[in-house]
Amino acid sequence: MAKSTSFQTRPHLTTIDITVAELLKRYVAGERSFARVNLREVDLHHADLHGVNLNQADLRQARLGRTDFSQGSFRGTDLSEAILWGADLSEADLYQAILREADLSGAKLSYASLMRSNLSKAILGGANLVHARLANANLFEADLRPTSDQVTDLGHAILSNADLCYANLSGAILYRANLDGAKLCRAHLNRTLQQGMKPTDLSEASLQGTDLSYANLTGASLRQANLSNADLTGAVLTNTDLTGAIMPDGSIYKA
Repeated sequence: MAKSTSFQTRPHLTTIDITVAELLKRYVAGERSFARVNLREVDLHHADLHGVNLNQADLRQARLGRTDFSQGSFRGTDLSEAILWGADLSEADLYQAILREADLSGAKLSYASLMRSNLSKAILGGANLVHARLANANLFEADLRPTSDQVTDLGHAILSNADLCYANLSGAILYRANLDGAKLCRAHLNRTLQQGMKPTDLSEASLQGTDLSYANLTGASLRQANLSNADLTGAVLTNTDLTGAIMPDGSIYKA
């Protein structure tokens, strides 16, 4: 049975009870700071909460689909099992946030800070993570496969030292992503047989010192990627495009 190397856990802080109606009323009146509030299991979908501060709040199992949280702050917030499909979290601060098993399908997370966050088993299909910062994040068994109508875009994302073991990234865009030192052991980076599915794009990505042991890279594009000192033990490289890639031994791959 698959086991994560390190799940983020912490005791819950004392929170402040608040109703959705009161929060929205105070927000409209100009208040933005709602740190440590208790909004567990609330229904707050389609709301406009741009720039809100929900640091260390309890939002476990909350229904937050299509809500505008852009430029908001969620440092240390517990969003375990929350429904955030289509939510706008672009430029949001989610440092050390807990998003375990959260549904972030189709969410906007461009330029968001997710450093040291826990996204284990989260659903991120079709999410926009362009330029997102996920250094040291836990994405163990996360599902980042594109949806039928949206790609999962991690172009230029920073995933250095992130835990992506057993994660499913089939068909995702990781163009020029920084995966230095990341754990991708047994990750799925292969091209699927789903109609219209493009290859997983790791072209020009930095994978220096990355653990790709037993990862499935069938049909993936690693053109001009940097694999210096990467661990490819047992990796499946059938039909993988390595043109111009820097291999683990420092040599340049030529087809």
